[in-house]
Amino acid sequence: MALRVIPPRRPLRGRVTPPGSKSITNRMLLLAALATGESRLTGALKSDDTARMATALRAMGVGIDEPDPTGFVVRGHGRLAVPDAPLELGNAGTAMRFLAAACALVPGRVVLDGDAHMRTRPIAPLLAALGQLGVRAHAATGCPPVRIEGDGRLAGGRVVVDGGLSSQYVSALLMLAACGEAPIEVALAGGGIGARGYIDLTLAAMRRFGAAPHAVDEACWLVPPTGYRGTQALVEPDASAATYFWAASALTGGAIDLGVEAFTQPDAMAASLIARFPDMPPIIDGAQMQDAVPTLAVLAAFNRTPVRFTGIANLRVKECDRVRALATQLSRIRTGLGCELGDDLLVDGSPSLASQCLPTRIETYRDHRIAMSFALAGLVVDGITILDPGCVAKTFPGYWDALRGLGVDFMETA
Repeated sequence: MALRVIPPRRPLRGRVTPPGSKSITNRMLLLAALATGESRLTGALKSDDTARMATALRAMGVGIDEPDPTGFVVRGHGRLAVPDAPLELGNAGTAMRFLAAACALVPGRVVLDGDAHMRTRPIAPLLAALGQLGVRAHAATGCPPVRIEGDGRLAGGRVVVDGGLSSQYVSALLMLAACGEAPIEVALAGGGIGARGYIDLTLAAMRRFGAAPHAVDEACWLVPPTGYRGTQALVEPDASAATYFWAASALTGGAIDLGVEAFTQPDAMAASLIARFPDMPPIIDGAQMQDAVPTLAVLAAFNRTPVRFTGIANLRVKECDRVRALATQLSRIRTGLGCELGDDLLVDGSPSLASQCLPTRIETYRDHRIAMSFALAGLVVDGITILDPGCVAKTFPGYWDALRGLGVDFMETA
């Protein structure tokens, strides 16, 4: 099934409630599982990625109830048990990276696996760092499947991790570190990191559950062996999801109220760039707002001047190679609209694209962000059809309904 977007031909106005943040939900689910006592999470995201995390934690003996559409009640015991079977995590990157580290606390062997694309996503830097802590961690190809063999204990010490490919490696180690038997120092190799703002999310979540990490300097954190305590926590709405509606407002000249005054997530930095449309800057560094880049790139297709996206090499190891996917699908709309320049993306936009009929079937590569961002083009260009629209269930199952609620119509096609 595919969805053809019918341009509304009017400004989009109304209210949309973004789902809870995937990044925060999966962090809090894991921390609640590692905590002692009961935790109640409200405003959480219920999607494929968070379901993968919850299912894996249940398999390791954690009690998790879901009393309502945005709530989790987690009963942690401060430990994880050996699961009966491999943990199947689909293409949930946060679940894979975070659990690979947490499974160091399991007294026995754990195998973590995923779908075909997950088996191409690098995890070797995280496993190398775990080895420095005495954890036996192995992945034959440097990508999942991963085998972790722990003894239920974690000594203290210092670990140096290469966070250049993903900040999730660093977050995974920081969350694990509070469960050590002595303080653990987590340092960056060379000081480089992908999206530093996500480290701040991790540290904030850890403190919410009773940990006390603190920065030694810009590239090192010291985590005392506090463990975690059950608590109540509200999950912030998802800033990445918000970018679609900010862009929809900009493209159609509308006003969509999200009911959120401020976000702590780094992708919220995209709001100031979207506010400058159709005069977005000629160079946008996407390093610290990586999940917002697809939204910004599609919006840039209608900018008055070309936009070059830099600092986005990490997008090549997301749910798909997003740099290539964006360049390829933009150029399906109009030849040369998107172009790869090394690891940069150049979007040669023009406002004249709007209101044209440019029949284009958008390949989504099973990537939720490709589907959701290219739907924005369909708000002003006739003929945009999104293949595999169901892939949005990874983080935003209600996306199409949210657009319908704003008055956007769709036509189902084969």
